Amino acid sequence: MKSIPCMEAVVRVLESEGVDTVFGIPGAAILPLYAALQHSTIRHITVRHEEGGTHSADGWARVTGNVGVCIGTSGPAGTNMITGLYTALADSIPIICITGQAAKSKLHQESFQAVDIVEIAKPVTKWAVQLKEPAQAAWVFREAFRIARSGRPGPVLIDLPIDVQRGLCNYDPALDAPLPVEVPQPRAEPVRAAIEMLLAAQRPLILAGGGVIVGEAADELRGLAEHLGIPVQVTLMGKGAFPEDHDLFAGMAGLQTQTRWGNAAFLESDCVLAIGARFGDRHTGDLETYRRGRKFIHVDIEPTQLGKVFEPDLGIVGHARPTLAALAYHAKERTRPRTPGEWPKRIAELRETLPRRDDFDDVPIKPPRVYRELNEFYPPDTTFVTAIGLYQIWSGQFQRTYLPRRYLVCGQAGPLGWEIPAAIGVKCAHPERTVVAVCGDYSFQFLMEEVAVAAQYEIPFVIVMINNEYLGLIRQAEIPYDMNFAVDLHYGSNGIDHVKVMDAFGCPAVRVEEPGKIREALAWATEEAERVRKPVLVEVMVEREANAAMGASLDAIKEFEPAPELAPAAD
Repeated sequence: MKSIPCMEAVVRVLESEGVDTVFGIPGAAILPLYAALQHSTIRHITVRHEEGGTHSADGWARVTGNVGVCIGTSGPAGTNMITGLYTALADSIPIICITGQAAKSKLHQESFQAVDIVEIAKPVTKWAVQLKEPAQAAWVFREAFRIARSGRPGPVLIDLPIDVQRGLCNYDPALDAPLPVEVPQPRAEPVRAAIEMLLAAQRPLILAGGGVIVGEAADELRGLAEHLGIPVQVTLMGKGAFPEDHDLFAGMAGLQTQTRWGNAAFLESDCVLAIGARFGDRHTGDLETYRRGRKFIHVDIEPTQLGKVFEPDLGIVGHARPTLAALAYHAKERTRPRTPGEWPKRIAELRETLPRRDDFDDVPIKPPRVYRELNEFYPPDTTFVTAIGLYQIWSGQFQRTYLPRRYLVCGQAGPLGWEIPAAIGVKCAHPERTVVAVCGDYSFQFLMEEVAVAAQYEIPFVIVMINNEYLGLIRQAEIPYDMNFAVDLHYGSNGIDHVKVMDAFGCPAVRVEEPGKIREALAWATEEAERVRKPVLVEVMVEREANAAMGASLDAIKEFEPAPELAPAAD
């Protein structure tokens, strides 16, 4: 077997694992890897901040389903990646962050930029490891990809001391391949029990979480729901798992990212089949209210997720796709396709009677009108990227999604600045797609330097900024404290001029202050982005003190009592 530089073996592994793009910043302690990378088929995107690189790798991973890769040098490069690692861990996104490191003999001597990044990263990764020997290089990376993909997916960090990077190893790519990833199959007994519980319920719901999308199980979900005639709700991370224009779509329940009719429907349900959902507190709110009057079946690929938030009536360990397929198989054995009964009709009634208005013509613009325009202008296969704050809440409440991996949101960690680098990753993975990053003014300013990356590499997408010149969500949270402290972003006569900021990057931009001009601006930006091959900004000035509708718990909808006894679906 031929002896080659161990970093060349690493690059061959990356190629064979399906990595075609990596995001990073070269530095002295990682140059042996870069020396090998320059002769590969992999495209390297030089980012402006390592956190931005992790978010780009995250966006690439979310939209492809493969493992994203970010590279940095020693010291602060690794510490800058921690937010991105935490974000990926929280949302079950497989990425690998690679860091350079001082020579092993110098690690105890406070060498320049030598930091124990492995220990720092352990709480926010599935595996953090330092390569000790050149001979381990290919195998450590193989294991990293396996771990990132296995079970509940997540991030891995690999630290590479400079002296180890310079070593040789015996490696033949023709004799190597990705390690197998176990796909846990459910046991038949709990699957049958789940079907019996669903058939016995009068008002069952299926709750689709992010695990349905990660598990590529949307078709199986739809098949089960249609066969049994059971309405489907989604969590924020599950948006796109079920088309929102389907007759069985039952909205979204929760405290912030929710629909009023979805909350009402959930409160009337008596049995919930939750698949790939972790019962996050922004979804459940008060657990007593959330659980009261209904049974729960919880399906998850990670056994320790079962019972973590509350004990379900039935737990099933399994990958979302084979589990949904097994549920459908046993459902078909048990009953013929069922005609939807009174319960789906009741949900349709709630949908009609409990909408939120989005047709405002007010000036300043009311935020719901922005999402109405986004819904009506962009086709269903558009990929939207959004992050945290009031605009995430409005997005969850108003934005419609129809396909998996078309609505990307950093749900649990919620780092400001996520949208721009994540959109870069999405567009690198799918250059043929229309990509729209919806952000707030403050979030844009966190990592706006990444606009330069998209401009340099001719990565076109549309940025829609919801600008209220406030830390809007914090300002709203301060209201019960009778304060309005440290949240104003406005200064001088205009505050920061985002149109001029974009111009400084060589990117077009327009500011919109009237609702009737939003759609025209979206049409211009979408066409202009592809023409100039750069990001284009549409800055929408909304009313400064716009608040998002939120409830203290699901029982905020008190006027709707549980429905009376309903006729079951017909076999």
